[in-house]
Amino acid sequence: MSPETQSPRDDETRPLLATTQNGQATRRKDLLQSARKEGTHALMAALTCSYSNVLLPCVPLGLMAGGWGWPPAAVFVLNFLAMLPLASILTFGTEQLAAIVGSVAGGLINATFGNAVEMIVGISALRENEISIVQSSMIGSILSSILLILGTCFLLAGQGKKSVDINVDVAGVLTSLMIISCVSLIMPSALHMSDPNRGGSNDHPSEHVLLLSRITAVILLLFYLIYLYFQSVTHADLFSEEEDQPEDKLHGLSSSIILVLATLGVSFCSDALVDSVDGFVEALGVSRSFIGLIIVPIVGNAGCLVGTVQWSRSDRVNLAVSVIVGATLQISLFVTPFLIVVGWIMGKPMSLQFDTFETIVLTMSTLVVNCIVHDGSTNYFEGLLLVSTYVIIGIAFFVHPDAVATSS
Repeated sequence: MSPETQSPRDDETRPLLATTQNGQATRRKDLLQSARKEGTHALMAALTCSYSNVLLPCVPLGLMAGGWGWPPAAVFVLNFLAMLPLASILTFGTEQLAAIVGSVAGGLINATFGNAVEMIVGISALRENEISIVQSSMIGSILSSILLILGTCFLLAGQGKKSVDINVDVAGVLTSLMIISCVSLIMPSALHMSDPNRGGSNDHPSEHVLLLSRITAVILLLFYLIYLYFQSVTHADLFSEEEDQPEDKLHGLSSSIILVLATLGVSFCSDALVDSVDGFVEALGVSRSFIGLIIVPIVGNAGCLVGTVQWSRSDRVNLAVSVIVGATLQISLFVTPFLIVVGWIMGKPMSLQFDTFETIVLTMSTLVVNCIVHDGSTNYFEGLLLVSTYVIIGIAFFVHPDAVATSS
């Protein structure tokens, strides 16, 4: 159509189309700017969420150290240090996403990603048949929570005070659940020790112990789901004191991306760490039990320890106790049975048949904590007792030989 034959309607439509196209271009530009701004903000927030992020250069170093032919001990140490900031970023992303989705879904997210380090390291160790390290790390996570972190909480909160009051209702419910869960965990070990014709070992348990462990794992997972419902819905008033919400919440997509990237980083570093365990054990002469019980839990519980220190100094002891015992329940009711089921799927003989020494230590530690907490009052001296007990246990496992080494 020539310009002479164009209708007046064409002249009217052209400016409208141009305006619409300009509006769409402007919106796309605004969306890109907003996404760029949100991405920059999320990146800076993740990089500055913890002082341990200064160790982030250890991530590429740890991953490349094996290919460069560095000693296994150096590979182990580098990847151990690399997992500290990655665990902090993972915790940061979990808190951000949990604050968006609500209490019930947030509880599930905390259960899944709050202990992602323990689960990822456990799966990596299962693939390499390092079952003793998986079992020791589960016991070690519980011990570090109820002895080291809880003791630090009481020690700091009780400074300059005659006593510190604890919510008796919350403490009673949580400690009772902790005892029940620990009893469930050690039952297969008790079955193994009471069998006069017992056979097998921790890495290769008998069929009866393996069957009991797998059934117990399924029951504990169901029990944990009911516990989440109990905590978040029917008896939410008992746990009414909430944690501090993030001051500057990130977008859900940004939080999810942070979670995925941090999880991938932890996965790669944990694989490298587990691969270097043999060389680390030979170089330093430490036992696998010490690695699982003392070293590995440091990564998973570092964030909880930092939070406990902050809450204790601000007189929020009830919140600290709830978080600590809640983390213990997550390990005993969720992570440990989850790894049993994963080992079942992978065809690995992962069971709840722990080392006899580990079983005794876990039982006595649980009873000690229950005796201290149940009266609803504590002080700095009781906190010092818990920390000292953890130090003694750490030394004991440092000199405690592996079952493999003993049998050989």
